[in-house]
Amino acid sequence: MIEVRDLSRRYGALKAVQDVSFDIQRGEIVGLLGHNGAGKTTIMKMLTGFLEPSAGTIRIDGLNIAEQRRAVQRRIGYLPENCPLYPEMTVLDYLDYQAALHGLAPGQRATAIRRAVERTELGAKATATIGTLSRGYRQRVGVAQAILHEPLILILDEPTNGLDPSQIQHMRALVRELSVDATLIISTHVLHEVEAVCGRVLIMRGGRLALDSELHAIGRQPRLLVTLDRAADEVTPALSALTGVAGVTLLDQDGDLRRFALETTDPRATAPAVAQTISQRGWSLYGLEPERQDLEALFGAVTLEQMEAAHV
Repeated sequence: MIEVRDLSRRYGALKAVQDVSFDIQRGEIVGLLGHNGAGKTTIMKMLTGFLEPSAGTIRIDGLNIAEQRRAVQRRIGYLPENCPLYPEMTVLDYLDYQAALHGLAPGQRATAIRRAVERTELGAKATATIGTLSRGYRQRVGVAQAILHEPLILILDEPTNGLDPSQIQHMRALVRELSVDATLIISTHVLHEVEAVCGRVLIMRGGRLALDSELHAIGRQPRLLVTLDRAADEVTPALSALTGVAGVTLLDQDGDLRRFALETTDPRATAPAVAQTISQRGWSLYGLEPERQDLEALFGAVTLEQMEAAHV
């Protein structure tokens, strides 16, 4: 559905996106993550045809966006982070205007607008002027315009901005519903929203694709973290011999303290045996805990390198 190969974008000497490649299949919900300036917005603008790549190719539904930009754009629905709305227009008038821009015939617009209003729960505000709406309702109008023409691909930038908890639950349900017939890319800083709806994440770092992972793969190799003041040549053989420990790795050192990672299928079950071995040997134990294996921990680990490099 989406094929990106060696995608790059430069602004003068600044390399905003560098040699990014990925494929996304029909029906996937993919989270696009990264700190500000990592290249997420640039990628979304290139995918939607609003920005030309400096190098590389994008194919959507088999079409090369450089050669068939308008045809590609008809297949895409886009919610930018700050969706341009016209405050003096009513919700229905605005959606009718957007339906015309999407190329819907007059006879198709009423049905498309009604469907979009129902899906985004805008019925109570359909005749209200956009300028009188709360931020949450304005966000829903932005989503409605993105799905009017039943696009094959939806690109949503911060879709839950301004929504209350019940509206967020509805947005999650809508995203899952839309994925039955469409491919979705969601960019957000709210990581638990990605965990709630996405099956896969792309994490950008410094303009490059730092990680492409299925969410279910996160945490496949749980580890037990142990902090000691002993050398690795003492710790590694002692702890590697324990039942359930597949390997021991020295992660880092702070003064005399060293942090080790124990590869194990069940960190909590292994912890008592580790503590007992350390006690029997008379070692001082400074830390013993399962490693966090959620998206937040992964995101922090992947993007930390960028932050450290920026301060070198």
